[in-house]
Amino acid sequence: MQRYTTTAIVLHWLIAVLIIGAFTLGLVMTDIPGISPTKLKYFSWHKWAGVTVLLLATIRLLWRLKNRPPALPDTMPAWQRGAAHGLHHLLYVLIFAVPLSGYFYTLAAGFPVVYFGLFQLPVFIAKNPALADTLKPIHYWLNMVMAGLVGLHVVAALKHQFVDRDGTLGRMLPGRSH
Repeated sequence: MQRYTTTAIVLHWLIAVLIIGAFTLGLVMTDIPGISPTKLKYFSWHKWAGVTVLLLATIRLLWRLKNRPPALPDTMPAWQRGAAHGLHHLLYVLIFAVPLSGYFYTLAAGFPVVYFGLFQLPVFIAKNPALADTLKPIHYWLNMVMAGLVGLHVVAALKHQFVDRDGTLGRMLPGRSH
């Protein structure tokens, strides 16, 4: 069975780790009461992870447009192929929508994003508390939907590995021979 390219595999796993880390950090930081140095540090890390996901996702999308993924197994039913394609499209949309919603929420709340403390990202919108109040739950719920879809993606990959035994998961695992 054909594997994904090394570039696709590296981008997939880097983005996955960053998304899981940013999601976890988002839950932890929002549970810290008040304002503290630790909470502010976690907010910075969360933003840096989000911006990095956005950058890597852009590279991944450009790579994907020029490099077709390997075909799904012939043994996979048509409905599963459709579900897999639909899930991947939704994940791509969310990989962009979640960090963008967070970025615009941060700007609307009146806070600039200073990437790795080195340079400030463009401020596209002025402070707007009403918009921030709208974007905050949008960012939260986009995250929750993405978490659910990532969970579904993982369950489907494990089903293909341990129930179907069709090699689907092995196509995206790092360090495996072609």
